[in-house]
Amino acid sequence: MSPLFIIVFILLYFSILLTISWYTGRNATSQSYYLGNKQSPWFLVAFGLIGDSLSGVTFISIPGAVAKDQFSYMQIVLGYLVGYFVIARVLLPLYYRLNLTSIYSYLGQRLGVSSEKTGSFFFLLSRLIGAAFRLYISAAVLQIFIFDQWNIPFAVTSTIVIGLILLYTYRGGIKTLVWTDSVQSLFLLTGVIFSIIVIINTLDLGLTDIFSTIRDSKYSQVFFWDWQEKNFFFKQFLSGVFIAIVMTGLDQNMMQKNLSCKSLPDAQKNIYVYSSISIIVNLFFVVLGALLYIYADAKGIGIPAKTDELFPLLALNHLGSFAAVVFILGITAATFSSADSVLTTLTTSFCIDFLKVNSNKESVKEKRTRHIVHISFAVLLLLIIIAFREINNDAVINTVFKVAGYTYGPLLGLFAFGLYTKLPVKDKFVPVVCLIAPVLSYLLDSNSVKWLNGYKFGFEILLLNGLITFIGLWLIKRESEKGNETISTVRIEPAVK
Repeated sequence: MSPLFIIVFILLYFSILLTISWYTGRNATSQSYYLGNKQSPWFLVAFGLIGDSLSGVTFISIPGAVAKDQFSYMQIVLGYLVGYFVIARVLLPLYYRLNLTSIYSYLGQRLGVSSEKTGSFFFLLSRLIGAAFRLYISAAVLQIFIFDQWNIPFAVTSTIVIGLILLYTYRGGIKTLVWTDSVQSLFLLTGVIFSIIVIINTLDLGLTDIFSTIRDSKYSQVFFWDWQEKNFFFKQFLSGVFIAIVMTGLDQNMMQKNLSCKSLPDAQKNIYVYSSISIIVNLFFVVLGALLYIYADAKGIGIPAKTDELFPLLALNHLGSFAAVVFILGITAATFSSADSVLTTLTTSFCIDFLKVNSNKESVKEKRTRHIVHISFAVLLLLIIIAFREINNDAVINTVFKVAGYTYGPLLGLFAFGLYTKLPVKDKFVPVVCLIAPVLSYLLDSNSVKWLNGYKFGFEILLLNGLITFIGLWLIKRESEKGNETISTVRIEPAVK
């Protein structure tokens, strides 16, 4: 397929997003930017969260991982359902009760200023590295298969990408993203569904043949029961529960659009609907992965050493022009639906938790500060992406991304301590505890086979990380003082009617 055609196609895609941005960004205020004036339709938020939760890496990695992991990923997805229920019944009522814009403001009210900044810092660090990693992987795929043919340098490609994201997010913020994310979720689902249809037609499979073909293949096992392995059912199910709680419920990027709904019941409906849709969407991805491998086996196509390259290889070189367009459509939507909201939520967290900007105040100074922070994060994101390219070492880059994942453990420990105890802490020591916990977790994870008689940690390392943080906070607790009772008044009971 001609690179010119693909570039024109991508530009048309962005023209749709820019049109939405122009329409929704007119007369936008601070309240529009941070919380969409609390007028976001819950069903749009629910649909938009699909794209927000799936990155370009997810788009190509989940199908690619099927050869090794088969359908075991669905064990994690089933755990998500429980995690989303906890978010709807425990966390959202807390956030709405306190009328929060940044969810880490809760930590400031409950534990202290240092705790708030620590929670916000870990979010900023994790999301910056995570977004850069995902954009880097997706951009690298497009670079290899498309832009290298035009001799366009990677730095130029990345700059254009970040510039386009800036164009449609810096004014409208959440008010714009609720709509653009919904459009991108639609394109993402279209990409996955039509990719499946193309492979089915190429293999000449009927509707009933799909299930039997996948069932009889070597890729279809869902449940695994070896307790020492990473894919042991209870490990992955429990991990799915807490991944949902931490990476959705304790993540500003995922929660900010939920907080833009008109009311708590609307936000809860959004979570319930989204959790149901996510099961179906993730099932599509693993089905697609199995079909990709079945197709490659049937056609005698060699499997790339990096399984992430399988989907783009087949879509762009073997399945025809329509499949190539569908793939570009899907990966573009998946990449930018997760990256665009990151800029807005990073800006929100930094402005509110560090600069103490009043999200309800609309002044020239507040607006200028918000724009400067938004653009600064865009530049920082671009620099990290280019740095990854310069490192040019997948092992190093994946390690950096993995280490960033350890920052969610302290968030779990901080919120759990705040919600389930009434104890005050020595706030100035909280950053130390939250630095020690992920370091200890990383050391244990790296040496578990040797230290724990062959045991391999999976995502449950997140639970251990949170537990170490919780114990550390308990160790730096202080005796309640007179007048300190207000600390516990912002706590909400876990059982919410």
